[in-house]
Amino acid sequence: MRSFETQAVEWKSAWRDEYLKWVCGFANAHGGVLEIGKDDDGVVVGVADARRLLEEIPNKINTTMAIVADVDLRSDDGLDHLVVTVEPYPYPISYHGKYYLRSGATNRELTGHSLDEFLLRKQGKTWDGVPVPYVGVGDLDLVAFRDFRKKALASARLTAADLEISDAALIDSLRLAEGNHLKRAAVLLFHDDPERWVVGAYVKIGYFETGADLLYQDEVHGPLISMADKVLDIIYTKYFRGMISYEGIQRVETFPVPRAACREAVLNAIVHRDYGSGVPVQIKVFPDRVIIYSDGGLPENWTVADLLAQHGSVPRNPNIAGAFFRSGQIETWGRGIEKIEAACMAAGKPPPLFEATSTEVRVTFPYRIGVGDLSSPRGDDNGVDRGDDTVAPHSARKILIALAAAPTITQARLSQATGLSPRTVSRGIRKLREAGMISRIGSDRQGSWQILARTSDGLSDGVTEPGPM
Repeated sequence: MRSFETQAVEWKSAWRDEYLKWVCGFANAHGGVLEIGKDDDGVVVGVADARRLLEEIPNKINTTMAIVADVDLRSDDGLDHLVVTVEPYPYPISYHGKYYLRSGATNRELTGHSLDEFLLRKQGKTWDGVPVPYVGVGDLDLVAFRDFRKKALASARLTAADLEISDAALIDSLRLAEGNHLKRAAVLLFHDDPERWVVGAYVKIGYFETGADLLYQDEVHGPLISMADKVLDIIYTKYFRGMISYEGIQRVETFPVPRAACREAVLNAIVHRDYGSGVPVQIKVFPDRVIIYSDGGLPENWTVADLLAQHGSVPRNPNIAGAFFRSGQIETWGRGIEKIEAACMAAGKPPPLFEATSTEVRVTFPYRIGVGDLSSPRGDDNGVDRGDDTVAPHSARKILIALAAAPTITQARLSQATGLSPRTVSRGIRKLREAGMISRIGSDRQGSWQILARTSDGLSDGVTEPGPM
């Protein structure tokens, strides 16, 4: 069985001094092992001058980075190889003035905002906890404070006595000041124009007929603490078309995405996004889906599978998250995904699809404006299997997106994630494999899916969307 490099293991067939960057990356992450004299498959091929390197490598590590690593000489069938074991360090380690970090099975140089965030984290600080000079409590928005107090009291997260204090005392009680300075989180949460200090601190909404045809758009600016309400109001009054029905004489309006689910997704995007990137939260509304884009990837070493599984709360912006929690808008138990899926299930809607890259998290709510899709989320077109051996193009696309987001997903879970019937999912996988668009790595029980070709809408790689299969 073939082995693979991991977060903690790297193989090199020969020694080069540039591999000291990998030692630096391990020291700045969770530690790891660099093995010299193994090929890309982890097979021992031997290394020349192993005994000389046994002395040179520790000296070079200590000289260039002022750290210590264990270097051991091992032999396998007469072939010598070296094992360099690096422990994690609590403070930042640089190599020739540059910082490297082991992430997954890759080693990357940290620059710009990524470097700032790393250095802050090593000091026990977060980006949203950095003090901001030349702005005080008196510069913050009174309406935002009033909105916070109203929400916090209604949610019972704070009592009337807790809230009957000055704005300055409230900022202090929320831990949003450091010394005489407000933290970035305070400016983002309560200033009427936080973009004076943080570029891109707003939400952009657009309606697209296709991927390129933008018909109209809106932007929501102002204090973060009130932003989710404004975003939801715009989406549900301008961008969504509700289906009208009646229960007796009462008029009932059904929207393609349950408001509770959409609200949770919008809140997650606002609270957990990477504000240092300068990219706003983007919400794209299409005739058949809504996609919410939030800059900043998942927590370190997380995959979409970790996101979908039970997990604790790991906020990127703990100061912002704390204020949103006190206002009653979010929880701090890592239950956001469960709440979104539960809201969709309760409304009879298909659950959303979650995708993530190293720089972005996307949530896609699929739907169709039409009675069939609103009332029957399962099936290819209207909740009913087609009854033949074809797979609708949009169903194939749903399967591809779900497999790309969670390569180890089971067929049962794939059915839940896409809103397609188990029969449609099984048929779709078979057709996609026959078309050469996906392949299976490993066993059916322990393996994962690999995307070989991607659709032109959302999974772009120059291949057009699959037709009926």
